[in-house]
Amino acid sequence: MKDVDWLKPHIFKMGNDPDCRDEIPEDETKKLRQKIEPWLTAVFQSEHLSLLAGTGLTTAVASLAQILAQGMGRIEFDNEFRDIIKAKADKQATELSRGKANIEDDLRVAIELYKGLLIQGNKKADTLKTDLDNKLLDFIKKVLKTESNFLSSPSINTALFYLKSFLISFASRTASRNRLHVITTNYDRFIEYACDMAGILTLDNFTGKINPVFRTNKIALDYHYNPPGIRGEPRYVEGVIRYTKLHGSLDWKFDKNQITNTLLPFGAEEKHTALPTEPFDHVVIYPNSAKNIETVYFPYAELFRDFSTAVCQPNSVVVTYGYGFGDSHVNRILEDMLTIPSTHIVIISWDKAEGRIQKFVESNNTSQFTLLIGKHFGDLKALVDNYLPKAAIDRITERQHRILEKRCKDNKSDKIDSDLTDSEKDL
Repeated sequence: MKDVDWLKPHIFKMGNDPDCRDEIPEDETKKLRQKIEPWLTAVFQSEHLSLLAGTGLTTAVASLAQILAQGMGRIEFDNEFRDIIKAKADKQATELSRGKANIEDDLRVAIELYKGLLIQGNKKADTLKTDLDNKLLDFIKKVLKTESNFLSSPSINTALFYLKSFLISFASRTASRNRLHVITTNYDRFIEYACDMAGILTLDNFTGKINPVFRTNKIALDYHYNPPGIRGEPRYVEGVIRYTKLHGSLDWKFDKNQITNTLLPFGAEEKHTALPTEPFDHVVIYPNSAKNIETVYFPYAELFRDFSTAVCQPNSVVVTYGYGFGDSHVNRILEDMLTIPSTHIVIISWDKAEGRIQKFVESNNTSQFTLLIGKHFGDLKALVDNYLPKAAIDRITERQHRILEKRCKDNKSDKIDSDLTDSEKDL
């Protein structure tokens, strides 16, 4: 077995024979497609399939739309705790092997400090709370601005086409397989928007139309239909997925001891009435946890339980795209999943996430990984055009292959018959 050369910018590993290169020439794409596309087609039809999408998916879509995505940059607080928060966030990011600190690290530290000041009865807690509200609202407006710029982009049709094709490639599963489960750490709604545009139905924890409410019941609701002339055998409706947003969403709101979906429009204006003035108390978005404490609180316990239930099963496959393996609580569930020998992870990434992907792969059984790492594989357009399975449940092509295969066999049989003598045929 060859070792993965992590110094190379492009890494292709399928099975135990990695192919590591500096560049992927255009004339190599067809050869790689002949290897990768059948493999991914087989992988996507595993008994349990999940897609774990990170901020890299939003970045890829924004790039195709020729707009700038709201990144996960730092927060510059305007209070006396500014330097303390920044230093502690840097330290914790290093301890968690997250690489450089980002907005989530700053938020986490600021929230911990705020809770400590409240316990002390320190009046400075109110000042920090006001600053937290302002920074959170500013972050929400920036994400909404990204959504708005996407809607007004001249390249929206191209970007939306590739995002829809990307999702449909995963959602196109045979009725005998469990539903695709999409899990994301993103706060934006690009996946939801693309699903609506592609006609993909999503099953999440919200019920209701006028005021959707987050419910924790575990009833296995699904979409079925009765074929004409067949009774008692309902079949699954095609193009349905299960959907979990691990870190919450811009349009989720704490409201009277329950969580509702405010139905905030995609790309809403900054002055939209659904935007709260105190997002810290109302908006359900939460940064990664330093010690996994927050995940025991509602609704995060339910969201992570759904994630764990979806992936920690025999014959389960998780495909990651744009996820940088910087969330320890997510990584822990993936590591638990890999203790089941029949599970597998496909990592598709633009880069090596500052060494975090290498660290995660080498700390587990490397034979349980498929790697498609590098600018060539991480490019959403190249991925959809060349390597992902056809974005449709294509029964016609399947029947064509069976007919051609049958005719090939029949022709071969006729040729054999023509070569036999009459006495041999009698035998």
